[in-house]
Amino acid sequence: MNTSGAEERSRERLVVVGGDAAGMSAASQARRLKGPDALEIVAFERGHFTSYSACGIPYWVGGDVTDRDRLIARSPEEHRARDIDLRMRTEVVEIDVEGSRVRARDLDTGTESWTAYDKLVIATGARPIRPDLPGVDATGVHGVQTLDDGQALLDTLTAGEGRRAVVVGAGYIGVEMAEALINRGYEVTVVNRGKEPMSTLDPDMGRLVHKAMEGLGITMVDDAEVTALRTDDDGRVRAVATEDAEYPADVVVLGIGVRPETTLAKAAGLPLGDHGGLLTDLALRVRGHANIWAGGDCVEVLDLVSGRERHIPLGTHANKHGQIIGANVGGGYATFPGVVGTAVSKVCDLEIARTGLREKDADRAGLQYVTVTVESTSRAGYYPGAAPMTVKMLAERRTGRLLGVQIVGREGAGKRVDIAAVALTAGMTVEQMTALDLGYAPPFSPVWDPVLVAARKATAAVRRGSS
Repeated sequence: MNTSGAEERSRERLVVVGGDAAGMSAASQARRLKGPDALEIVAFERGHFTSYSACGIPYWVGGDVTDRDRLIARSPEEHRARDIDLRMRTEVVEIDVEGSRVRARDLDTGTESWTAYDKLVIATGARPIRPDLPGVDATGVHGVQTLDDGQALLDTLTAGEGRRAVVVGAGYIGVEMAEALINRGYEVTVVNRGKEPMSTLDPDMGRLVHKAMEGLGITMVDDAEVTALRTDDDGRVRAVATEDAEYPADVVVLGIGVRPETTLAKAAGLPLGDHGGLLTDLALRVRGHANIWAGGDCVEVLDLVSGRERHIPLGTHANKHGQIIGANVGGGYATFPGVVGTAVSKVCDLEIARTGLREKDADRAGLQYVTVTVESTSRAGYYPGAAPMTVKMLAERRTGRLLGVQIVGREGAGKRVDIAAVALTAGMTVEQMTALDLGYAPPFSPVWDPVLVAARKATAAVRRGSS
């Protein structure tokens, strides 16, 4: 191994750790702002793919997306054509902050070497939560975080003879993977430790998801803790065990969630928050380090509603982070003010959306609030295709400030959450929301959009609570 970080360089060097959304967006933006004569860019990626949509993996596994390569926005060859020295299958195993260098290992040869940097971007993403359970490493047990993970799962589904699948966890990944497996003709059981699926929703809204999933033929097992994964004599998974029962399985998908991948950062002494993510300033510079930036799923971000740091791993944020980091590395100036926590998903034709705070988030932040829930339809009730929709809204007591919205419904429900996301970002009250000039025609909405009906009801609740 080359142990020296010293080398002669005529150009400034940017080193990027991580070759997906945040890392390669940062590299590409920095390259646009600074040509190769002014800035050398070296990027390390331990996997086989770059710049891909991890969010699309469940839809590829389920068959909605038929070609894996359609999930890839830019290949390694395309990045290299832009004068980015992208080193695939190479894992950074150490960051030497004092020496301004990183140590990387070629995963195919085992060779290690040091690379010096003038500026460093950490975009190591998140890692799936893999519980320490007997049998968790058995054949047929899969996490789903990268394209490599998705390919391994597809290989198992293609080769397997059985048709029984168990999904452990009922968050976004768990729900989406349950749909993917249903689409592939599997008998699907979802084992969830929470009282209802989708812990990103309040339990009353999660109950709607539960009922819909059962209506699709998915067996829901809530309030259950997995204790072991049973295997056969060949080391292949055959069942998922809880304290009360066993559920036969030919394939198991872990959809428990993710944590920030900050092992390198922690070892290097960089600052981490309460959720394990890197802490940065508004320019996404790691706090206390002028030449180190971080973005994507490995960082914590400011929640604009509660004023607290949160870990929200979403591709939308990662791509924005990369653009902002690249602008700052390239000599410009940009900031990331924070998020309101908007997310949308679906299971078959059921759309699930949320933004802002849940009840327990508001409780944790010490906020006093009112809640309202309304039942409406996605279109005018008399128009063909009108489907039911439930909207739940939280507003701060006395001030009426919007705190959060959750929506569960059929076609046309999910993206309505964007109305609330904009209102949250603008700091609007629910009364101000009632005057929003939204588009209306019977094929798209009732004359009073369901979000505005909820805002009217919340306004009345605030007035009652203030009297």
